[in-house]
Amino acid sequence: MTSMVNILALVATFFIMEFVAWFTHKYIMHGLLWVLHKDHHQPEPGFFEKNDAFFLIFAIPSAILMLLGVMNGNDVRLFIGIGIAAYGLAYFLVHDIFIHQRFRLFRRTNNIYMRALRKAHKVHHKHLGKEEGECFGMLLVPMKYFWEAKRSLE
Repeated sequence: MTSMVNILALVATFFIMEFVAWFTHKYIMHGLLWVLHKDHHQPEPGFFEKNDAFFLIFAIPSAILMLLGVMNGNDVRLFIGIGIAAYGLAYFLVHDIFIHQRFRLFRRTNNIYMRALRKAHKVHHKHLGKEEGECFGMLLVPMKYFWEAKRSLE
């Protein structure tokens, strides 16, 4: 029973992180901490961005939860921490590698979901300022981008 709860906690945390990422992106990155996120919308020279600091903002609680979970007999905190880390890995692969091509991999795709992700993110980045943004999520995108991606392949 405990292992089922742990697996459920990991999967639920991964999916909850999409809402956490959306909320953080919309209200914190495009709000109070715009100073860190601005260079992601208005690129500056160099490989690293101030925006990369958000990696630590999410990685630290994940690491603390994993550490506390291990110190307490691999309790549910370990699996919540792993869920946060798994979402962080997905974010890195989808956002930094696939969408922004920070590493030149996965340049072309005919996958409708991946094309919809790219389009939604492109729409988000058409706004250079912190106001008037749209499409703040990462893995869940509005259906209109799926239809658009499907039409582009026909």
